[in-house]
Formats: sequence, C-alpha cells, structure tokens
Amino acid sequence: MTSKVCVVAAGGTGGHMFPAEALARELQARGWRIVLATDHRGEAYAQAFPAEERIALDAATGRGPVGMAKAGVAIARGLFKARKALKRLDAAVVVGFGGYPSAPALLAALSQGRPTLVHEQNSVLGRTNRWLSPYVGAVAASFPNLRMAPHGVEARVSLIGNPVRPDIRALFDRPYAAPTARGPIHVLVTGGSQGARILSEAVPQALAALPAPLRKRLRVQQQSRPEMLETARAIYAGAGIEAEVAPFFGDMARRLATTHLVIGRAGASTCSELAVAGLPSLLIPLKIAMDDHQRFNAASLAEAGGAEVVLEDEATAERLTTALLALLGDPARLAAMSAGAKSAALPDATAKLADMVEAAAAGRNPPV
Repeated sequence: MTSKVCVVAAGGTGGHMFPAEALARELQARGWRIVLATDHRGEAYAQAFPAEERIALDAATGRGPVGMAKAGVAIARGLFKARKALKRLDAAVVVGFGGYPSAPALLAALSQGRPTLVHEQNSVLGRTNRWLSPYVGAVAASFPNLRMAPHGVEARVSLIGNPVRPDIRALFDRPYAAPTARGPIHVLVTGGSQGARILSEAVPQALAALPAPLRKRLRVQQQSRPEMLETARAIYAGAGIEAEVAPFFGDMARRLATTHLVIGRAGASTCSELAVAGLPSLLIPLKIAMDDHQRFNAASLAEAGGAEVVLEDEATAERLTTALLALLGDPARLAAMSAGAKSAALPDATAKLADMVEAAAAGRNPPV
C-alpha cells in the first residue's frame, strides 16, 4: 500500500522551518511521504529537509492599495498552484507552520476538504496562523495561554510544545550541575550573529564590569556580529575573562550541556530549548518582534522561575552587570532556576505533533 503524503507548509525563517523539519523526520520514520511547500527564503534552511518534492509558493506581502493588490494576486497564483499539487499528490493532510507561503497550501487544502492543522511556535499567534486558525482542523501551541487566538479557536488548541532537535532533547535527562564555590562558571551568549548588536556590545561590557574574583572564574562562549568579534575579544581579554567569540556555533547541544547560564534573545526555539535543557537564562526580548511575541515567550520561562528578563530599552551594560552579579554569584539560585526552566519543558513535542497529524488524517474537514 502506498504510504500517505503529508504536505508541510512553512514560511522562510528558521523559526518556521526547524520545527517543520523535526516533524517531517518523525513522520518519515513512521512511514509517511513528505512534501515541503515553502518560498525562496525557506530554501536557505531546507538543504537537508527530508522531502521527496518541494512546492514553491511565494506569497507576497505589501502595503497600501498597490501592495495589497500584488499580495492578493500572489496568493491567488499560489492557491492555484497548491490546489493542482495537492490533487496530484492526493495529500492526506497539510500542516502549516506559519509564514505567508503556508497560506496558499492551507487554503488549497481547505477548499478541497483535506485535513489541516497549524503549529504556532510563539506565545502569540502569527498573522497567517491567526487568519486561518478558525478554519483548520486543529491548532498546536508551543506555549500556554496562546495570545491573539480568534474567538472560538481556544477550544481547539492543544498545548504540545515546540519540536527541538534530538541532541537537544537528550539534554532533558541530564542533571544540572551548578558552579562550585570556586570553580569555573560557564556562560553561553547566543543570538549575536544575526544583528543583535546589544548582545555583541553590551554583554561583554557587562561581564567585564563584574568583580575581579568573579571575572577570573568566567568561561564565556559568545556568538557575535562578525564586525564586533575583535571588539568583544578585546573587552574580554582586557578584563581577564577567558572567552571564545565566533559568529556561529555548530555544536550547540554540546555547549549547552556544560553551560551554567545562557544570555540571549527570546525566540520560540531558544526558549523551548532552554526549558528542555533545564538551563537558567537572562533573556533580552527583541522589542521589534511581531506583536511583541518574544516578550511573551520570555514571560513563560520567567513565570516558571527559569529566567530573568531585561527589556531591550533597559538593557544597558550597567543594568546587565547588576542582573548578572545577582545570578552568577548565587549557585543555589541558578540551581533553582534550572528546576524552574525544566518545569516548563514539553520535551516530546515532535512525537505529539506527529500524533496530531495522524489523527487529523484519519478524518476530513468540510470544504470552506
């Protein structure tokens, strides 16, 4: 018997593509055939995506009457293309992960009465998911108290978490070891390579301003903007702090396994990985994130006791030094924060999302 086809539709950002890839691998292991629907930006994250076929669905966005008209034409063109592809593939289910390219795929599935669901990575429903959530069969949420859900959608929301990579999932079973009284303190600074100047500049300055006995114990690993690498290295060297500074770390799970505190942004994947790994964190939400979703992502960890949050407008080097001194100088607090972070973890999100897909495929939605 020919295995069923799942069309995974995701917009062109890592936040959408990484959970989509995790689901694709899980379903493939269960015998499903996977087809990816994305845009040209998504291709940058999809080199290793386990799909037997890819459908290019570029859904434009725009401002003003002309921009809106162009967006409408692009969605209509994508809808026509998606309808033909779904019919040819006889897709059993379509899963949307957000982003504009997921709209034509989901609309095509709904128009043909095919089972659908969406997965929302953030604490706030994204624009595309918000628009389509009243019509799809189910909504999978990564954080409790999903915000901006249209009226009536809440009853169909299942809290399952955000899929994380298997090497991150493996950290869930590892006990957290707080720094000893005089031992090294491992600090990991993430998110600086993609334009987060505040992390590349203010964090090294903040760590350099800590008392000398604490500075000597620090072992810092920092992602930084390429043009800020030498400046950050010079700040750390001048403060006597042992530091590795690079634009990107490819072995994040290994580094997380030995980290005592993470400093970074509050993207959905970051918050989910910190919870699963049971790691204390100091989070600086990106203030220009759509609908302020990073602040709400961070709040979920903070409310569980796993994170301290400093808003971007308040994140001066002096403010960060004060926060870091309180955290790094108190191993018992770090241990308590680790337990708090882990209490918010949903480590089996990938399997639960795959279960939802298989349940959806067992029925059919009425055409809209």
